[in-house]
Amino acid sequence: MANPFCHVELATDNPGASKEFYASLFDWKFEDSPSPVGVYTHIKVGEGTGGGLMKKLMPEAPNAWLAYVLVNSVDKTLAKARDLGARVILDKVVVPDMGAFAVLTDPSGAALGVWEVTSK
Repeated sequence: MANPFCHVELATDNPGASKEFYASLFDWKFEDSPSPVGVYTHIKVGEGTGGGLMKKLMPEAPNAWLAYVLVNSVDKTLAKARDLGARVILDKVVVPDMGAFAVLTDPSGAALGVWEVTSK
């Protein structure tokens, strides 16, 4: 598959309770790290696509999971998505030494993240 799902992320108003729930439900492991917006928790699922968990940035937003798709270029993907009727919710954000991401909604309103890996 040219553009596989590569990451899933939970934005929640209670990261501690979410970690406790998912650790008990699935035996997932968690690793906290500092980020520009507070603590970001990496979800270690073993095999398969892992993810992340963080305190949601907008209190009025719902608690929700967001899937990310691997792309070669966030910029090119956003341009093409706009041409196809998507709306960009969060423009390109660079994560130093890792990559870049953005969030869009498709023409039906469904949200999707895109992730570009930084070449080293």
